[in-house]
Amino acid sequence: MSPFLLFLLLLVLSVAGFFIGRYKALDLARKAGGASRLHSRPVYYGVLTALWCCLPAFFLFLLWLGFEQSIVSSLVIADLPAELRSLPPERFNVLVNDIQSLANGNIVSGKVTRQMRAAAAHYVRLQDIGTMITSVFVLVAASAGMVLVHRRIKPELRARNQVEMVVMGVLVVCSTIAIFTTIGIVLSILYEAVRFFQQVPVTDFLFGLEWSPQMAIREDQVGSSGAFGAVPVFAGTILISAIAMLVAAPVGLMSAIFLSEYASKQLRAVAKPLLEVLAGIPTVVYGFFAALVVAPMIRASGAQIGIDVSSESALAAGLVMGVMIIPFVSSLSDDVINAVPQSLRDGAYSVGATRSETIKHVLVPAALPGIVGGLLLAVSRAIGETMIVVMAAGLSANLTANPFQAVTTVTVQIVTLLVGDQEFDSPKTLAAFALGLVLFVGTLFLNVIALTVVRKYREKYE
Repeated sequence: MSPFLLFLLLLVLSVAGFFIGRYKALDLARKAGGASRLHSRPVYYGVLTALWCCLPAFFLFLLWLGFEQSIVSSLVIADLPAELRSLPPERFNVLVNDIQSLANGNIVSGKVTRQMRAAAAHYVRLQDIGTMITSVFVLVAASAGMVLVHRRIKPELRARNQVEMVVMGVLVVCSTIAIFTTIGIVLSILYEAVRFFQQVPVTDFLFGLEWSPQMAIREDQVGSSGAFGAVPVFAGTILISAIAMLVAAPVGLMSAIFLSEYASKQLRAVAKPLLEVLAGIPTVVYGFFAALVVAPMIRASGAQIGIDVSSESALAAGLVMGVMIIPFVSSLSDDVINAVPQSLRDGAYSVGATRSETIKHVLVPAALPGIVGGLLLAVSRAIGETMIVVMAAGLSANLTANPFQAVTTVTVQIVTLLVGDQEFDSPKTLAAFALGLVLFVGTLFLNVIALTVVRKYREKYE
């Protein structure tokens, strides 16, 4: 039985368990004189039955999916001939990968031998046996859970409390997974960044003015062993993000104010969905638009007034990126402004304030925490954008504040350094993790500033 089919069958059993548990609770209610005689509503008895049918079996199912490959591989390796198990570690790992690829129907790296075919067939047999055994255990666990809860259903059973405890446990597990995932990401980036800083001094990376991670062929080239001064990369990131925010912040905030306070219901029902369509356009489409329309238009306009504009300018990338993140600012700001109590508006109008004065002195200050959160989200999106910069601004790490010149960003350099087969022992590849660490610290710093501003204005207006 395939994992997908087993999952569907488990889902069907859980649904059946819900109806079985609910039916028994309704039957007990009829015999006891009404649903009020039960501790919980009948639906909770059905949910409890479905949970005990689903969760233990689903845990076994995930456990097998997580350890299937390692268990089957170890059994196959144990049955390999002695001459194959005595191979050097590098060749032996390649052999095991080829056996797994052959068993899964993929391309192998070398010639397929008779021993490899036999091992692949053995691998497939063990997979089938393991899947069959897992299917039996999962179905037995699901059925046992359903029967166990069905026999425990009584009027005094605290079904609602148990369901809430299970839901609370699921929420705690999900929160723990999210926290440990974040910690794992930070530690992995930090570990590789420390390895980079063991080869390149931190001061050279943070304050160096030359970025050339490629190893030079000739000694007369810049940085014959690679130049890792990241200031031009940081400057390009800040420049493009600033241009994007100069477009997105005023346009998004003003559009949110208009839609919330001035637009009619008919206009709002049409304009807001059209504005939010911008958020669903793929970034590669924005990149094409920037490279094929905006950048040539800016270059042609600059040539007419005597300004030398690069064909891949920071201005083109920043403008298009600003258009892309307008919906983030507008949608969040609109929701926050609408959440301001109507009593504040009525109070302002009662003392003679106009609509514009009410917006400037009451609504915007009261909604400022949410507006700051929306701007922070927009800044994070601008800093993390890659495709638009690759297609419109290029890969040149130039230290300049001129928006008409080509620059690059941190995310673009990370992608460039990690493309293709790389050895994680060279400073060129490890530099990507150092850039990622700086990007993480910068985003954390922005969050601290935003929380400080939010806390200050909350104390003032709440």
